[in-house]
Amino acid sequence: MKVGCLFGTFDPPHRGHLQVAEWMRDHMGLDEVWFMVTPQNPFKLGHPLSPEEDRLHMVQLAILGRRGLKASDLEFALPRPSYTVDTLACLRTLYPDHSFALLMGGDNLLGFSRWKGPLEILAHHRVLVYPRPGGAGITSVDPAIRAHTNLVFTEAPLMDVSATEIRDLLANGQGVGDRVPVSVQAYIRDRQLYTA
Repeated sequence: MKVGCLFGTFDPPHRGHLQVAEWMRDHMGLDEVWFMVTPQNPFKLGHPLSPEEDRLHMVQLAILGRRGLKASDLEFALPRPSYTVDTLACLRTLYPDHSFALLMGGDNLLGFSRWKGPLEILAHHRVLVYPRPGGAGITSVDPAIRAHTNLVFTEAPLMDVSATEIRDLLANGQGVGDRVPVSVQAYIRDRQLYTA
């Protein structure tokens, strides 16, 4: 089984996440894409987040009926903050017959050299990079990372939606159109998430 891992806080999950996941599944030889819901990003320790159970449930609603997309709460049981290198090592132990690729936005690639164990990640996993506004050109990336054969720039669609933008719209009482699945919008209303 070839699995792509899309890590994020998914606060909330949106159209861009779904488009990237389905494109990667269909074009990069993946059987499934797992949405790895992160309880706490180590680079965003001061940022308030919606409860992790709400974020997991929103992902489950967003991917309902979409072939090969799954939600994972594995990081909820791991030490915090969550480090991708540790989660991937845990996945390799739990699923020795699977191969895991890391799906990463070009904006995150710029800081990848500051992550815990970036070369360890590359030693074990393909890193499939999708375009993001403000993302990295190849020349901006750390040379040791840039030269690695497991780093793959893809032609996935540009993820032109951001969770920050969606939260701001909702906090101001504005609609989000098709940026967020209808089922997730209903859940957000019911739970009164992102209200000012």
